[in-house]
Amino acid sequence: MASTAKDSFLIIADLVILSWRVDSLLYILLAVAVRSLVGSPRAGGANKRFAPRREVAAQVTHTLPPEKKEVFESLEPWAADSVLPFLPRRQRLPLGRLDAHLDRRGEPPRRPCSGSFHDEVRELRERAAELPDDYLVCLVGDMVTEEALPTYQTMLNTLDGGVRDETGAGASSWAVWTRAWAAEENRHGDLMNKYLYLTGRVDMRQIEKTIHYLIGSGMDPRTENDPYMGYIYTTFQERATFISHGNTARHAKRHGDVALARICGTVAADEKRHEAAYARIVAKLFEVDPDYTVRAFAAMMRKTVAMPAHLMHDGRDDRLFHHFSAVAQRLGVYTAADYAAILEFLVARWDVAGLASGLSGEGRRAQDFVCSLGPRFRRLEERAQAAAKRAPAAAPFSWIHGRQVQL
Repeated sequence: MASTAKDSFLIIADLVILSWRVDSLLYILLAVAVRSLVGSPRAGGANKRFAPRREVAAQVTHTLPPEKKEVFESLEPWAADSVLPFLPRRQRLPLGRLDAHLDRRGEPPRRPCSGSFHDEVRELRERAAELPDDYLVCLVGDMVTEEALPTYQTMLNTLDGGVRDETGAGASSWAVWTRAWAAEENRHGDLMNKYLYLTGRVDMRQIEKTIHYLIGSGMDPRTENDPYMGYIYTTFQERATFISHGNTARHAKRHGDVALARICGTVAADEKRHEAAYARIVAKLFEVDPDYTVRAFAAMMRKTVAMPAHLMHDGRDDRLFHHFSAVAQRLGVYTAADYAAILEFLVARWDVAGLASGLSGEGRRAQDFVCSLGPRFRRLEERAQAAAKRAPAAAPFSWIHGRQVQL
């Protein structure tokens, strides 16, 4: 059946079912049955097999030496005392009190049954109407990145060394942290998704497709299942998201949307706390195993830290992540300069230059390499700025109904 014919049939079928005036549950069952028989033209056909949009490079896995597992086993009590306290106390509150706390944090209206709901939504839309398209692209890209949380939790649970959640409800400090961290991260995507839906400014169908494809495609952080590299990667990424959400908060305030600024600021604060937790883990690894840790740091930086959403796709734009990143670079939401600044911050945070004992020859070479990267990345930032000037003037984004945005 041709796509247009399918669409026409589905519209007629929906109208017929509605005309029967059956109750809502029966309507849903009938609609699902009709669509399952016909197939969804929007999904590309019921029999089309899903495949990731892009193939990743050859992957290296499970390179952690077996003896390193003892390091993380020995750090289990330390993690309970030094990492789990980074979890917010509100996660231990009863759900009712948690919701009341969140209401004070500037979330979008969440009670359709309340008399003020429609007024609140109208006010939200009036404020959101002032947001420019390029800012919306950055906000959507950040939200899509947050919504791919299943991929990030999966990544942490692929790490060797005894840090993964072996059962899904493991009692180790590492497993407890990963689940609780994921629970909090999950709220970020939910909150930003609801806000964008209520604005009426974006194409939610295209956004949901992007989220679906991104989760289906996964990510390739190139951590080799090594928890040393894994926790270095997450520290870097948490700081990157802290910077990005902090900048979207400042832009929102500049555009007059104070509520959105609070939303983005709240997410940024959470990311900052997560960064502090992961940075503490790596600092401890530098303390107990400086040679392997500095070599892991150098290995990650040689590969460059891939952004979590680098396999982003919306079914239309094969260079969607590149275009989104270009807009973020131009607006100053997240830039090549930020990448260099994060590296320099972490080198100082972990006092890599001050490592004086316990390093092998390879470890000292890794130390020198990492400490010399800051100026190199600054030069890369200059080249990125020059490349941006040579790039196409604009690109369409399906998230905002195909409108063109300057890159």
